[in-house]
Amino acid sequence: MPGRGKKYREARSKIDPDTRYSFEQGIEKILEGGHFAKFDESVDIAVRLGINPKYADQMVRGALVLPHGTGKTKRVLVFAKGEKEAEARDAGADFVGGDDLVEKIKEGWMEFDDCIATPDMMGTVGKIGKLLGPRGLMPNPKVGTVTFDVERAVREAKAGRIEYRVDKAGIIHAPVGRVSFNKDKLKENILELMDALLKAKPSSAKGTYVRTVTISSTMGPGVRLDVADLISTIR
Repeated sequence: MPGRGKKYREARSKIDPDTRYSFEQGIEKILEGGHFAKFDESVDIAVRLGINPKYADQMVRGALVLPHGTGKTKRVLVFAKGEKEAEARDAGADFVGGDDLVEKIKEGWMEFDDCIATPDMMGTVGKIGKLLGPRGLMPNPKVGTVTFDVERAVREAKAGRIEYRVDKAGIIHAPVGRVSFNKDKLKENILELMDALLKAKPSSAKGTYVRTVTISSTMGPGVRLDVADLISTIR
């Protein structure tokens, strides 16, 4: 669309692609001119790590609750039965069930954002693993979505819990808020995620661990941050 292209170019003209902005400046660039859509755009981060994800001992994966959430209301589905089904509903889960939900998903229904399961339900969930996996929705004990502590998992998902996982290119992509957030909220969310990534550094990783960090709005251009400045802010 020509109009959209013009707005993107205008936003792009305010950001120097060769500059590595300080943490403060980078966030200001996003909030002051790095977005232009009529909706409340997501603010996303891309962190390129100095690892080789082909090796299992260099996989970086985890989950955390952002201090100020993502700004998005998540629809949470829970596979549970008996007392745990009631616990999930009381905690605020949007959808709770077992085989009935499996059949709906097989038919193409995917109206949820997070998927949690109790360990005894994983045999049932496994029937749709090929449908959930590619969408990043398959419950996994490593990130806390396979658990008997259903209440905590649901509340964390609703509070702004995000999962992160390095892709084949060694990059972590994650949402860190919305353009409607103020600067302090975005800063605290980003610092929380970066601190988690630093703590998750594989012992086998060699050389520079955090190579590049770029933030952007959904429709806007990327703003590259000065990695040293960002890490010094954390420490």
